[in-house]
Amino acid sequence: MRTGYLVRRVLIFLLVVWAAATVNFIIPRLARGDPIQAQFAQLEALGIRSEGMDKIVAAYRARLGLDKPLWQQYLSYLQNSATFNFGPSITYFPSDVGAQIARRVPWTIGLLTVAVIWSFIIGNLLGALVAWPKSSRFVRWLVPVLMPLSAIPYYLLGLILLFIFAFTLKLFPIGEAYTPGLTMQWDWEFVVNVLWHAVLPGFSIILASIGFWMLGMRGMMVTNMGEDYMLLAEAKGLKAGRIFFRYGMRNAMLPQFTGLALNFGQIVSGAVLVEVIFSYPGMGWILWNAIKNTDYFLIQGIVYVLVLSVALAMLLIDMTYPLIDPRIGYGRR
Repeated sequence: MRTGYLVRRVLIFLLVVWAAATVNFIIPRLARGDPIQAQFAQLEALGIRSEGMDKIVAAYRARLGLDKPLWQQYLSYLQNSATFNFGPSITYFPSDVGAQIARRVPWTIGLLTVAVIWSFIIGNLLGALVAWPKSSRFVRWLVPVLMPLSAIPYYLLGLILLFIFAFTLKLFPIGEAYTPGLTMQWDWEFVVNVLWHAVLPGFSIILASIGFWMLGMRGMMVTNMGEDYMLLAEAKGLKAGRIFFRYGMRNAMLPQFTGLALNFGQIVSGAVLVEVIFSYPGMGWILWNAIKNTDYFLIQGIVYVLVLSVALAMLLIDMTYPLIDPRIGYGRR
């Protein structure tokens, strides 16, 4: 039963990735205009002109495979996506899309992963404490303060934090991932500088996410408080801390883990404007530039990597559910 379940889940994973990759191929091509001509139009606007522009555009279209029929482009795209060979970027030509993604991924992972994990931990802990009858009043006072922040988008919180702490108080830098002119080497000075620049963008994501996790965890904890196993644990005379963590939070965390995997995709899409506001050189920044320049290959590469990451996270969480809750099994009953 377990082997059959794993095979089905892997097949569903591959189907989801293929469907998302197909949509990823179609949507950028629905935009009007030619990306190659758009790039040369920008050069002409800057006063850079060349004779025989039509021949140059045709040569670049042939070089990038844009002169082929759409079905041939689709087959080439699927083959290249399977091997993570996304071809050259139109915006950063002749640089490869994979090289551009490899340069930006560490910045996005460093910022978003830390922000999501911290918001997940703090939000779930506070949500569970709010529902716990033995918690202090201070915890309950945090609800009306943090909950409204979940309704504010990340980029608006980023603008507010930027205005208060960067422009007005001048406590944090305005943007960038590190101070311009600083040599990029992983010594203590550079690491501290990178962390200092990541405080405001990371804090905007954490503040906007804590209320979401608090609300979900509070609802699950309230539901679990009346369960028989909670009453039995109290009747056994177990310590309050053990009942809270082992019986309450552990059983309430299952939907939260599912939301965590989904939230990674939502955070990445929402953090595009956060990275643009703070000029943070992550995946969101180059995705924004790729959309502006109608860079098919760069858009396809970035979105494909993001879709694959979210789908893989969902697959791994689905596989680890039985380890978190013994009541869940792989086989049918």
